[in-house]
Amino acid sequence: MAGNVHRFRGLCRRLVRLRDAIATLVLGAGLAVVGAAVPAQAAAAVPNHWGFAYVNVPTGIPDPSHQAGSWPAPFKVSVSAGAPGQEFVRFPRIASPGGVVHVTAVADIAVWCQAQGWFPSGPDEIAVVRCFRPGGAPVFVPFSVTFTQSSTGPFPAGRAYGYVHFSGGIVSQFNSSGAPITVTPAGTGTWVVHMAGLGSAGLSGNVQVTAVDPVNPAKCKVAAWKPSPPEQVFLVRCFDKLASPLSTGWSLSYQRGRAITGTQPKAFGYTFDNQPLLPGPYAPVPPAVNFNSLAGINTIRAAGTGLRLVIFPRAGVLPNTVLVTAFGPSADFCNMLTVWGTAGGQVLVRDVACYTATGVRQPQASLITYTSAF
Repeated sequence: MAGNVHRFRGLCRRLVRLRDAIATLVLGAGLAVVGAAVPAQAAAAVPNHWGFAYVNVPTGIPDPSHQAGSWPAPFKVSVSAGAPGQEFVRFPRIASPGGVVHVTAVADIAVWCQAQGWFPSGPDEIAVVRCFRPGGAPVFVPFSVTFTQSSTGPFPAGRAYGYVHFSGGIVSQFNSSGAPITVTPAGTGTWVVHMAGLGSAGLSGNVQVTAVDPVNPAKCKVAAWKPSPPEQVFLVRCFDKLASPLSTGWSLSYQRGRAITGTQPKAFGYTFDNQPLLPGPYAPVPPAVNFNSLAGINTIRAAGTGLRLVIFPRAGVLPNTVLVTAFGPSADFCNMLTVWGTAGGQVLVRDVACYTATGVRQPQASLITYTSAF
């Protein structure tokens, strides 16, 4: 795995170098040479850098109303296509060591998207995303993607945030409590994650997991979640292009009273569809898994077999983004049918769609997180 990652990053850097050279000659972009070192910001507040985008085009500038980040105006996210189903997402002026990427497919078909890797490119951060149909056929579909990188810094009381990127070992991590994060293999394609210092008496917050594999089609999910006052414990399971357990890389982020990007915007929220057979509308319990920063009550209802309409009231502020992760032990996966709507002060995710490993829609528990930029 480590050899594949190094070879993949080298190839990505060569491709990006070529694209940057062309952009400099043709567009006068003046981008710095790929691979410039970026020093860590050891004393920065949470997060050091962050960004999100809804990538609805294979090349160019994706939807401006659904992208934002810690870069200065007037910079925008840009994308360029690679191999079939592969996109290079350029987050401007936020090059960072480490960090995590999360991605969710947005299409009315059975498809998932994964990260293949991410790395600094001059002043920018490049995330490489590829999407697959069940069986492993690559395909371009729209997707939502986030990147964030944090180091130590001030953190409000009563809130918690942590992430880990694992690939044979911990590649990068952050824990707002300052305590360690540990990952223990528990069989092929299964890992136990302990986030010390972020505990709660019961289920509280939200978690997102994304597969990270430079070579193989891979999908990862939260298989189980066990909170306790000292720590949060998660079981991560990953699968290949169908349903066989797969040893691969992945990213996991935990949030409580904090946005998935590690930021503290005015409008954000998250929820846990832990009763996927309930027609609804219902507000998930315990209330601590159904958070809305503007005191709205998030609701979920059935919208067809394997389809769930999720509403975040009062929190609809552009630009914004949504991510979804499937929950449970099997090889099922979830995405979104179309881009979420933002109108009348609310966000409508119409719909979260969940599938069996072979692509048949079916009810499936899922974790949904939403955030605006400011």
